[in-house]
This record gives sequence, C-alpha cells and structure tokens, in this order.
Amino acid sequence: MKQLLKCPTCNKSGDWLGVPAAPFCSKRCKLIDLGKWFSEENMISDPLRPEHFQNYEIPLGVNPDEPEVN
Repeated sequence: MKQLLKCPTCNKSGDWLGVPAAPFCSKRCKLIDLGKWFSEENMISDPLRPEHFQNYEIPLGVNPDEPEVN
C-alpha cells in the first residue's frame, strides 16, 4: 500500500518515500528547502534542553533494537 505524503516545499501529494529526494517530491524542492535553512528563513527557534527528551528516554536495561515480548 502506498503512503501519500505532501511535499514540504510545494505541497504536491504523492508517494515520495520511494524517490531519492524523499520526503520531497523532487531534487528541486529539496534544494529550495536547503536554501531556506542556509539563508536562515527556516531555523530552530529554541535550543533543545534535556526536558524536551523526557518522553523519548529509553529505560535502563532495555535494548531498543530487540523486539518486544508480550
């Protein structure tokens, strides 16, 4: 089953996970996005702090690469 996604640059819908420029629809859209980061039009506005990761912590003794046993 194909998963339809919207290109982050042009908002065109399609199965972009199968193309080399994924998640963008084309190399052109990927380069447009990269240019926005270089020109600081896109930026991360708040530095990451330890509390941002609290919901993603892995408990000690758990290997995330091992399948869960139910």
